[in-house]
Amino acid sequence: MTAAPLILLCLAYIAGLLASAIPGGRYGLLVLGIGAGIGVFLKLPGYLRCLKAGLKPAFFIAAGALALIAAFYLQLRLPQPQTDDISHYIAPPTGIGEQPAVTVLGKVTSTPRLTRSNKVQFWFDVTQLNELVGSAEAIATVRPSSRTQPVSGKLYVTVPLLQGTGVHPGRRLSISGELYKPEAPKNPGAFDFQAYLASRGSFAGLRGEQVYFLSETREEGWGLWRVQRRIVRSQVRWLGVPHGPLVSAIVLGRRVVDLSIEVRDRFIQVGLAHVLAASGFHVALILSLVRLLTRPLSERLQFGAGSAVLLLYVVLTGGSASVLRAAIMGFAALLAPLLQKQVKPLGSLLLAATILLLLQPGWIWDLGFQLSFLATLGLLVTVPSVVERLDWLPVTIASALAVPIAATIWTLPLQLYVFHVVSPYSIAVNLMTTPLVSAITIGGFISAIAGAIWPLAGSALAWLLYYPVEGLLEIVAFFANLPGNSVSTGALSIAQVVLLYTTIAAIWVIPWLQRQRRWGLGVLFAIALVVTPTLHAKATVVQMTVLATPRDPVLVIQDRGQVALVNSGDDRTTQFTILPFFRQQAIARLDWAISTAPVSSNTGWHQLFDLLDIALFSAPEPSPEEGDRLSHEAILHDLEQLEGSYEPLREDETLKFGAIAVRPISFEPMVVELQFDGQTWLWLGNLDPSQQNRWLGAGILPGSRPESSLDVLWWSGDQVTPYLLDALQPEVAIAASEEIDPATATLLEQKNIRIYITGLEGAVRWTPTQGFESHGAIAEDRIPWI
Repeated sequence: MTAAPLILLCLAYIAGLLASAIPGGRYGLLVLGIGAGIGVFLKLPGYLRCLKAGLKPAFFIAAGALALIAAFYLQLRLPQPQTDDISHYIAPPTGIGEQPAVTVLGKVTSTPRLTRSNKVQFWFDVTQLNELVGSAEAIATVRPSSRTQPVSGKLYVTVPLLQGTGVHPGRRLSISGELYKPEAPKNPGAFDFQAYLASRGSFAGLRGEQVYFLSETREEGWGLWRVQRRIVRSQVRWLGVPHGPLVSAIVLGRRVVDLSIEVRDRFIQVGLAHVLAASGFHVALILSLVRLLTRPLSERLQFGAGSAVLLLYVVLTGGSASVLRAAIMGFAALLAPLLQKQVKPLGSLLLAATILLLLQPGWIWDLGFQLSFLATLGLLVTVPSVVERLDWLPVTIASALAVPIAATIWTLPLQLYVFHVVSPYSIAVNLMTTPLVSAITIGGFISAIAGAIWPLAGSALAWLLYYPVEGLLEIVAFFANLPGNSVSTGALSIAQVVLLYTTIAAIWVIPWLQRQRRWGLGVLFAIALVVTPTLHAKATVVQMTVLATPRDPVLVIQDRGQVALVNSGDDRTTQFTILPFFRQQAIARLDWAISTAPVSSNTGWHQLFDLLDIALFSAPEPSPEEGDRLSHEAILHDLEQLEGSYEPLREDETLKFGAIAVRPISFEPMVVELQFDGQTWLWLGNLDPSQQNRWLGAGILPGSRPESSLDVLWWSGDQVTPYLLDALQPEVAIAASEEIDPATATLLEQKNIRIYITGLEGAVRWTPTQGFESHGAIAEDRIPWI
């Protein structure tokens, strides 16, 4: 019997898992399998090869049935909250963004890590819930109450930096803080925190304020974390920071090591994220070292030594999907000489993927698993072709170039779909750093083994890696600071990704495309498939997008290639809301940046000026306070470096840029009129009723003058007086908050004014053709006061 039936069943199983994301896809594969079986049975043209390969009609029907079963199996294995899961016990907020204080008891299950906001994060298996009385700010002096509620579940916990001291896996803790349910993303391009937690079997988070240890000593128990910490400390001792943590991250993976966020971001930015994730590259290097050292030994001893090292590495790194995939393939390569059989790399890869997906079908959507599988596939099927086309280079250089090129070809479509950016220097950086990374990986692994046994020896061996690590850091820093180190391509659709991989596969399997450099046609088609829709969208899109932000109002205006941004929010708003939206929309330049308030040190403008070209910046003159003045001067200095210009905003003075016009009516309180494409918007800040009546009496608000009208009232969600609403008469009201004043909501509904609440529905977009659309649910279905 040939291997064809097994290959068919493995492919059918994987296809069934993928088809679960397509409505009706699981049944479509069953129909396809039955149809193929009938075609083979009737010996239709095109199916004779199947008979020669030993594929009988029953195999195709079985493959279709297996695909259907796989889709249901995935749904059955997806994490679901149990009836006593702690997510079911989250009480409604007591106020805007406030949750009742609670205390939870349980056990830490992961190595604590430092977040971007300088808090300690870890996973926590909870067993008990105590409700407390009072706010989260007051719970530091509150001890757990005697009332308990047995619960289960996995919590995503963050605690202040000092409270995370002494926390380690296996530690039993009592944590006081606020429980919350993760929300779906409220803005286009934003990180889906809810899906991230659900994929890891968690459906709730805890903002911890106080940590209590449930035993006298903080150094209880034994676990893998002790070995990992021992290795990291030994490597950091003589190498220092960031060199030591970087070596540990390269060997053990960044999930195990608390690596500097700045270093991590730079590696990701230049296309070296895989270096910081324990993967098949690391496994191959370590296994090659073992095979080299054990070559004089018998096949049995080589197999035993290699298997032991593989098992050790899997345990040390925590057994991620990519490491397990590489370990299975490595084990097959070790076993083949012992059994005197030849390993087929593609079959080994398919079998490894199938085994892992049988054990954990949810990994089909794990990005690490997907990238590892695709990169390995690229190395197996594309490296020979790339080397052949680089025959004008020396063999060593051609082979070195072929590896990053092949891996990039097969992983790039998925990376573009997920991250919307590409690093133009990625291949060059990978080529330059591969020798250094290889030396650091091998040396770091040897140092790790020595450090686990005798820390001083591990430190001495790690110290020898100082200059390779320094060289790696310098190369990464150099490319990270080059202009154009990341290019936004915009969001790709599923159809584009499928077409890209179809093109890559066609070049691989169709001989006609491989001859006489016809593969270049496929490359041009793939580039056009990515670039053309983005260029077309930039040239034609006309839209205004109100982003869902916690504090400052943020508006992005796109007008046929020209982009204006109103306000930046704070650093977190810029990093997690504005920049992801820009990447999704392929925005790399701002034609006009507008700050409706004087620039201060805690705004995100400084970050935007570092990352984007800004042609014109407008903001009110700074206040006499030194901090605001210095921040304003720093912004202007950055603007000069970018060859941009500055134009101040002044009260009751209209500034125009293309079709956009902005008129600040007042800075204290903030009232701004904005006009674009026939739309008139009014931003109304936190005005109390007396101030609203005063502005209404002045007769300068749009809508309050006979010759003007108002399309959109954009306000903070606070009370708006009936007199002001009668005068303004907006068609749409957008509240930049999680809830709005009930009396105002009633008035808006009585006047049939459409209400959008960004804190609940997410971003709100207006286009000339579709009108207003919210990113989330319909406002009427999510009114907070009902």
